[in-house]
Amino acid sequence: MAPSAMSRWTRSLSEARPVSYWLDDPGRPGPEPALTGAETCDLLVVGGGYSGLWTALIAKERDPGRDVVLLEGREVGWAASGRNGGFCAASLTHGLPNGLTRWPDQIHRLERLGARNLDAIEETVARHSIDCDFERSGEIDVATEPYQARELQDRYEEIRSQGLADGIEFLDTDAVRDQVNSPTFEAGLYDRRGVAMLHPAKLAWGLKRACIDLGVRVHEHTPALTLKPCGAGMTVRTPYGAVRARAVALGTNVFPSLVRRVRAYTVPVYDYALMTEPLTAGQLASIGWRNRQGLGDSANQFHYFRLSADNRILWGGYDAVYPYGGRVRAEYDDRPETYAKLAGHFFTCFPQLEGVRFTHAWGGAIDTCSRFSAFFGTAHAGKVAYAAGYTGLGVGATRFGAEVMLDLLAGERTERTELEMVRRKPLPFPPEPFAWTGIALTKWSLARADAQGGRRNLWLRTMDRLGLGFDS
Repeated sequence: MAPSAMSRWTRSLSEARPVSYWLDDPGRPGPEPALTGAETCDLLVVGGGYSGLWTALIAKERDPGRDVVLLEGREVGWAASGRNGGFCAASLTHGLPNGLTRWPDQIHRLERLGARNLDAIEETVARHSIDCDFERSGEIDVATEPYQARELQDRYEEIRSQGLADGIEFLDTDAVRDQVNSPTFEAGLYDRRGVAMLHPAKLAWGLKRACIDLGVRVHEHTPALTLKPCGAGMTVRTPYGAVRARAVALGTNVFPSLVRRVRAYTVPVYDYALMTEPLTAGQLASIGWRNRQGLGDSANQFHYFRLSADNRILWGGYDAVYPYGGRVRAEYDDRPETYAKLAGHFFTCFPQLEGVRFTHAWGGAIDTCSRFSAFFGTAHAGKVAYAAGYTGLGVGATRFGAEVMLDLLAGERTERTELEMVRRKPLPFPPEPFAWTGIALTKWSLARADAQGGRRNLWLRTMDRLGLGFDS
């Protein structure tokens, strides 16, 4: 990359605010009051992101008489639920290839449950009048190198042979560029129905309102400090009080679990994104994108990108930064060197948009586990349930995770709890310095594979054999 080009592209960031575009909204609702004093309830939900919100909402829908309290340490939707790309996928397994590799015998059931889950999200959004710009526009995985095009073709043939290609179409170079015009696109795999685009923060805020309307008591600025047995139930202590509950559901994801043994199964990985100013009609015409699909490229170090309701382009991904020790800190949310890199990649993909400015640049932590899809469990003799490890694909899958947690707390054997992905956990991460060394070596190897036609070195092949799934 020529220095002059880099300078030109970084100038596009001169007015970018280091906050999530989705959260930078004058219509953002105010917080509910913090908990003060002691409360009791049937179900306590810890965490005000998607996991907690869906759990509280579905619990009330299953049993309107159930007394439900939700605690959020800051404000509903402030973390990953308000900072992500807004891709709401049907997949429960972080994509069909990951699911086929890990649970081939149950993949048809997983795909059916995932499709049903996405339909239920769309129905809930309509029933509760949640204004979150929900668009069932689908997604295209795009190849930007010839070897990636061959891999997409092979993937399509595999899923077709498995009877899983309904609504999925392989696009050659002309076909994919007819959908979205980038000189870098070589091919695409178009999932027409399995992904929706939405405004992630508005979804969280709308779920919060729906919970309150159904009688959930929501307390924000109320971190849960400790979790201890108390008679037949559990008690969670907060800075100004405590909640005693018959059952507890933990939706804390990237933040340290109140069940300490769960902590080794996730690490925080920081992801970053840019948002452009609204495109003009002429700029939109230059790139096509008439069908407003979500897009993601097929490299190991990949980008995800989509149009917002007001025709901005969100452009994120590529760098995945793991801080030594797995600490979650606000100082990691802003990373100018990654923003500059992303800006250069954006204009390489869309050179016809030269001169477009970015208005927002932000980052944040996602909870990553070694199998790239959620895991579940219980603690304290079944009185506590948890779900975590969504690895960036939790906008849709967290609703499914909420149902799993509620099934587990009820002690019910359901189609969900019988799944192998629910009954078994991923491999935990090792302690430091081994975690940092392994993740750094994996990142280096993935970048090397991208530069060498997708060829995976001995380290990646070993990770594949161990089932650690470092493939994106």
